Amino acid sequence: MANQLQFENSPYLKQHAHNPVDWMPWGAEALKKAKDENKLIIVSIGYSACHWCHVMERESFENSAIAQTMNKFFVSIKIDREERPDIDQVYMLAVQLMTNAGGWPLNCICLPDGRPIYGGTYFKPHDWQNILLQIAQMWEEKPEVALDYANKLTSGIQRAEKLPINPIPEQYTTKDLEEIIGPWSETFDKKEGGYTRAPKFPLPNNWSFFLKYAVLTGDQAILDHVHFTLKKIGSGGIYDQIGGGFARYSVDHYWHIPHFEKMLYDNGQLLSLYAEAYQQNKDPFYKRIIEETAIWIEREMLAPNHGFYSALDADSEGIEGKYYSFSKAEFDEILGEDAALFIQYFNITEGGNWEEERTNVPICAINADQLATKVNMSADEWAGFLKITKQKLFDYREQRVRPGLDHKQLTTWNALLLKGLIDAYRSLGSKHLLDLALNNAAFICAELIRDNNYLLHQPKDENRAIAGFLDDYAFTVEAFIALYEATFDLKWLTIARQLADRAIALFYDVKQKTFYYTSAEAEELIARKSEIMDNVIPSSSSTMVRQLKRLGLLFDNENYTAIADQLLANVFPQIKTYGSAYSNWAILLLEEIHGINEIALTGEDALAFRKELDQHYIPNKIVLGGMEENLPLLENRIGKETKAYLCKNKTCSLPQDSITALINYI
Repeated sequence: MANQLQFENSPYLKQHAHNPVDWMPWGAEALKKAKDENKLIIVSIGYSACHWCHVMERESFENSAIAQTMNKFFVSIKIDREERPDIDQVYMLAVQLMTNAGGWPLNCICLPDGRPIYGGTYFKPHDWQNILLQIAQMWEEKPEVALDYANKLTSGIQRAEKLPINPIPEQYTTKDLEEIIGPWSETFDKKEGGYTRAPKFPLPNNWSFFLKYAVLTGDQAILDHVHFTLKKIGSGGIYDQIGGGFARYSVDHYWHIPHFEKMLYDNGQLLSLYAEAYQQNKDPFYKRIIEETAIWIEREMLAPNHGFYSALDADSEGIEGKYYSFSKAEFDEILGEDAALFIQYFNITEGGNWEEERTNVPICAINADQLATKVNMSADEWAGFLKITKQKLFDYREQRVRPGLDHKQLTTWNALLLKGLIDAYRSLGSKHLLDLALNNAAFICAELIRDNNYLLHQPKDENRAIAGFLDDYAFTVEAFIALYEATFDLKWLTIARQLADRAIALFYDVKQKTFYYTSAEAEELIARKSEIMDNVIPSSSSTMVRQLKRLGLLFDNENYTAIADQLLANVFPQIKTYGSAYSNWAILLLEEIHGINEIALTGEDALAFRKELDQHYIPNKIVLGGMEENLPLLENRIGKETKAYLCKNKTCSLPQDSITALINYI
């Protein structure tokens, strides 16, 4: 018999619909059942592309003896963390406070009112069964122990990440930046790129900060490390050398063996990062990465409604990475007389370069394209030859059982991908990328923005409509501002401003001077949290604050600017403590110190000027323009003749007749 998860739309929840555990989705019915029967709650959180979530399901949740214990003593609730990040946020913090660690699967045992008393991540079956029996016995015999601990832990959850309201400094200085950069850069891995730790996550926002910082300050050593890191990532097994797109992280120091799940949010951000790097350094390697990743996204992640799906699973046929790996014999069979060359290019070995599994994950040296000289090819000839070879390998791979697809369409992740497409378009000039972006923006407007500028977290289904969280608003605002800058169509900037106003009304606390992650109108959980620290995705707070700063400049709106200035002041002391966890705040600080170039392009050829401007890397800019006086900076500057203006700190230049003149002025 299937449990209640059979009626859900989330692929992750549906995966558990036939477990012998009487799973219920999060909601009033499950919470009422726990209170009515005075049963403890198991809150079990994961997502469809999570390898260890699948392992724990096979070992424990499909085990009839364990299921019997869960059904007898507990109300068991399954949650897709991507569908309900607000619930995941609270219980992840609880587990981190209890164990100093976190991750997924996340399993929390709670009182009937939802307050946690025990938690962890993956449990072996024997351990999980023992824990359940011990806690059930404690709840029956000594409930006061659980109640006392729940009070203390919940208090800790509510206090965590609360920041004091700090005075706004008269000005930030380059010394402030140096104090952040010093300890942060000491963690660089000079041998393999990134940071000296494993597993290795790409952390796109970190390298975007360092790229901006290096160019603005002329720090060649940091600039070199950024490009070295991007070359290592793009040459590694974390990048799908055959089909394009990035896996979530590598388990080793070498960017080689990935955790094979492919997430939309990583790929959207990495599109933006490689586009930014290509603007700064016209390396054809970056162009190839951007193009291959965009092709993968369109081929495998694009839905008929022009929204994008969430993720591809790490496993196929129950084996991690099986779809992506090759034997040497397969290379010989597929490539024939060209096999030897590409066995060398992709570092394929007889015994397998993934030694644990005795198979190969294709990986390249960062100078692998020098093999072109070995076969007497020009760079263009080699690029064509490599493309044909990858297609042969891809066609062979496509005959295998594909990894599972998580078909959820999440607002935040679609917005990150939208921004990536826009940045790639501006970097490469491909109209097709702009068309993909415009179609996706239309999807967001049609499916995710409701009346009065309320956002949904994902399209409404037959079960429920989940209201948007702060990150849904923040990243959609960011993407729509970027779309305006690419097209000069004021519609996108107008929607961005309307969503920002709605976000302030729903999430900003005037007294605490902070943005909460959940809306003031949302379901009340055991704590209402702010999301301050940047992670693999920049935090919702830092993203919203950066966009308010931009909207403040574009609309000359002091209210937006005042909110942004106060939140940066609150977070500023934290940045020095752990730069990597505050990289988006650090970008905001960088813009405060070096200023933002407000570039207005007016006249009939304004878009042509914008395209020419995009051949140059200016890390701290906003661009506006067109033929209408619809923004303060465009007033009295519109005419048929195309002109470029530079404004900074409320002072504007004389009109420039060319982008060359503007660049010289900057």
